[in-house]
Amino acid sequence: MLHVADLVVVRDRHRVLDGVSLVVQPGERVAVHGPSGCGKTTLLHSIAGLVHVDAGSISLNHHDVTHTRAHQRGVGLVFQDDQLFAHLDVADNVSYALRVRGVAKRERFIVAQEWLERVGLSGFQHRRTASLSGGEAKRVALARTLAGEPNIVLLDEPLNGLDDELHDQLLGDVRSLFEQLGTTVVHVTHDRAEGAALCHRSIEFATLSA
Repeated sequence: MLHVADLVVVRDRHRVLDGVSLVVQPGERVAVHGPSGCGKTTLLHSIAGLVHVDAGSISLNHHDVTHTRAHQRGVGLVFQDDQLFAHLDVADNVSYALRVRGVAKRERFIVAQEWLERVGLSGFQHRRTASLSGGEAKRVALARTLAGEPNIVLLDEPLNGLDDELHDQLLGDVRSLFEQLGTTVVHVTHDRAEGAALCHRSIEFATLSA
């Protein structure tokens, strides 16, 4: 369960988030809509622990994580631009979180194989990230996030930049995977049709502020 209460984030004396509150139940997928620049990404980064929160609180499974370090929160974030590590092959990208935890290399490779198969990229373990297509890179980014077994997955418009056919195919695959896993998801997007297709319910960002 995610509980964001009265969250305030100030940058350059401007309140990017001004009293934002949000509750997401376990296994629920929620889409947050709003135009570019309204603070959607800042909300995700706050939940993930990537930006300083000036006021309010963030709880995950009834534990206050407002000031907990990002890598200790159990939060997975899929970035809009994938942010894959160019110096690592696909398997090492997928298993990166396990490497940070000190998991043995052989076990990491097995986990990477399993997740690559789940996202439709079986056999891609030794590929370089520079050789991937846009859709393949997004699948690797998703596998990397899920391989860390997060309590919640945050999606920052990860399907942007794809042509319509590839977008719809990947959207369907992601929805099926989340349904199988029972993943708790917050998905920010300006595409209402995408949000409706992927999530149980949708919220306008403007309604989250007190």
